[in-house]
This record gives sequence, C-alpha cells and structure tokens, in this order.
Amino acid sequence: MIRKRMKLYSILFGVCPKCHQESMYVTKNPYVLSDVIKMKEKCSHCHTKYEIEPSFFYGSMYVSYAVAVAFAVAAFIITFVILNFSLTVAFVAIVLTLIGFMPIIMRLSRNIWINFFMSYNKDLVTKSKTEKDLAKKSA
Repeated sequence: MIRKRMKLYSILFGVCPKCHQESMYVTKNPYVLSDVIKMKEKCSHCHTKYEIEPSFFYGSMYVSYAVAVAFAVAAFIITFVILNFSLTVAFVAIVLTLIGFMPIIMRLSRNIWINFFMSYNKDLVTKSKTEKDLAKKSA
C-alpha cells in the first residue's frame, strides 16, 4: 500500500517531497495543458523551494525519455503480445499512448527527478503542524 512518508507517494501524487502535505503543481489535473508543468515556487507547509537551481528540471528530460520508453513497451506488449494485433496496430497504439499520456509522463518525470535530490522529513511535518497550532491559539 502506498502511503505518506514513502518516496513512491510523492512521485505518484506529485506532492512536496519533504513533507507530503501539498501538491507541487498549480493545477492538480495534468490534462489542463496550459498548466501541465506550472509548479508552485515553494511548499506552503514546509517552505521547501522546488526549483533548487535555475533550469533544475532540465534533468527531468532524461527521466522523461525512460518513462516514455516504459509506456511504449507496455503499449507494445499489450497490443502485439497479449492481444495479437499486427505490428502496424502496435505502432499506432504506441504513438497514441505516448500522445495521450504525455502530460502524465511530463509530471511523473519531474516528480522522479526532484525525488532524487530530496527526501521526506518527518520533522518538517510536525514543525508545520506546531506552527499552525500556535497561529490558531494566538488568533
């Protein structure tokens, strides 16, 4: 089961890699194409800055290639090996799969890339909860 505190949770759901409390993206739906890669500057809970350095996410292009190959291989295996369609149909299925899943592939590769460099920190979660409790008490 995938739960918070696991890297896989951050990768699959696109949440802050340090606290897992908030989505990194402006829009949660990857199929809003105008916002597909628009990210928040930092996490509002733990204040982690997502773009560690200028052009940080250029490295995610390499990850994107690997993820796209995995999707293409899956489409090929399903159409050609399991369903016994022709190579032409398998090729069309690969192209349609890559076009249809491109927003997900783009986000997934960014999530994988940032999780190479950041890890979950339970102290940040308790710290942000403590700060919120103090703010509620003072208000």
